[in-house]
Amino acid sequence: MEALQERSAMCPYCGEKISLLLDCTQAGDSYVEDCSVCCQPILVSLYSGEGTGDVNNLEFQLSAENA
Repeated sequence: MEALQERSAMCPYCGEKISLLLDCTQAGDSYVEDCSVCCQPILVSLYSGEGTGDVNNLEFQLSAENA
């Protein structure tokens, strides 16, 4: 199992595709990361996939921190 996974997503502010490096050991946590394009603060929420607790199936949600 890889502790870090690189994933792509769309910034909730500028809509540009960005790359995120997610820490699989942090499922259930949230943190703020700045967009590499527009520098706005993005709230990144990590979840283990499909409620199974399987960190190999990590899911995430991005939202505007200032919303």
